[in-house]
Amino acid sequence: MSFVDHIELFSVFDAVAVAILFAAWWGVGWVVEREATAFPSVSVLMDGYRREWMVQLVTRNPRIFDAQIITNLRQGSAFFGSATMLAMGGGLALIGNVEMIAGIARDLTFDDVPRVVWQIKLLAGLVLLGHAFLRFVWSNRLFGYAAVMMAAVPNDTTDPTVPARTHKSAELTISASRAFNQGLRSVYFALASAAWLVGPLALIGTVLFTLWVIWRREYASRSRAVLAGADTSS
Repeated sequence: MSFVDHIELFSVFDAVAVAILFAAWWGVGWVVEREATAFPSVSVLMDGYRREWMVQLVTRNPRIFDAQIITNLRQGSAFFGSATMLAMGGGLALIGNVEMIAGIARDLTFDDVPRVVWQIKLLAGLVLLGHAFLRFVWSNRLFGYAAVMMAAVPNDTTDPTVPARTHKSAELTISASRAFNQGLRSVYFALASAAWLVGPLALIGTVLFTLWVIWRREYASRSRAVLAGADTSS
């Protein structure tokens, strides 16, 4: 069966649903990471605190606390990278043996379609998981770069290299955290893509639900209210 024949196995609604999936995945990342906005997301607010972290780093001695934070961040990215790699392995195994999942899908949709359809539907999730894995790995490496740069920041506030090195350290931690968040969003949408096995309407529904979850956490959560509040208590 040729590529064109494979495409003809899917409906226009399938194409629309997949387009919505990847447009939402890309679009929500663009919106969440915008800095020039009057109502910044949790991710952008945290960037400000990372810059302040590097300011406080200069006079903190010893820097055991800072080293522990970086270690925990690296462990988190390493954990998610490993978990994503295992998920990709499971997905590849399913693609090679889709009979069981095709049977479940038939029970839900009453459709009897070729196994290649289920393989292509699983492939959409694997693409997102692959992107997540690459972002987690890059995040881990950037946190390593940040650790080295932080170690190069002198404790003497009068040292002329302090401003440039603290700025570089902050930007490296920000880049690492953004890569980590991009990986998490890819995992969210990879989970949502599994609904395509049921049908295009189910896929659209789970994509919209995923968007709502991300929006609430970034713009309407209690954690955002805490981060955006004034640094005073009364």
